Amino acid sequence: MYSFQPARTSPQAVSPPRSFQRVSVNIAGRLMLASHEEFPCTAYEMSPGDVSVSCVGRPRINERVVAYLDQIGRLEGKAVALDDAGFTMTINATERKREKLAAQLIWTANKHELGLPEDRRHDRLTPRNTLSQLTLDDGSTHSCKIVDLSLSGAAVDIDLRPSIGMAVRLGNMRGRVVRHFLEGVAIEFNAVQSREALTEFL
Repeated sequence: MYSFQPARTSPQAVSPPRSFQRVSVNIAGRLMLASHEEFPCTAYEMSPGDVSVSCVGRPRINERVVAYLDQIGRLEGKAVALDDAGFTMTINATERKREKLAAQLIWTANKHELGLPEDRRHDRLTPRNTLSQLTLDDGSTHSCKIVDLSLSGAAVDIDLRPSIGMAVRLGNMRGRVVRHFLEGVAIEFNAVQSREALTEFL
């Protein structure tokens, strides 16, 4: 779920400015410092631009850090703040990789509201055609972009914020809005879709 709580910083720590909204996570991984020392770590707060990790190993400010997080992969950046739990590092990534990371975080934040299983490897789909139309219950139609898709729901990038619980239609699939996030809304379909029903996006 998206978290608006401040980072757990000590009085001496200074948090970096945030250009992305963060979500609370609990993702295990390993951390490698510039000295090539490796330590187990756990990411506890994350955005497409930075990540806060709990770790015994402590880098210096501006030190290059590489983290390998389960289900996320390799992240590289620089340490920008130290706190009682560990530290915060920036994430160096292309725009495309940030979009992919944002989609992963969207599902992490909303999988409980969408009723998704913890392991979505079998029902998560990668849409080739990301452009679609979202129809609201008043009949109005609005262009949107699918950032992630499964047989049971979707996350779409859209400027509107239809109210939670509103009945909507994504293409020909009926559902309801279950969550707002920074870029748009998460939708739960009224019924689990077949892959054939999602052909227009695949």
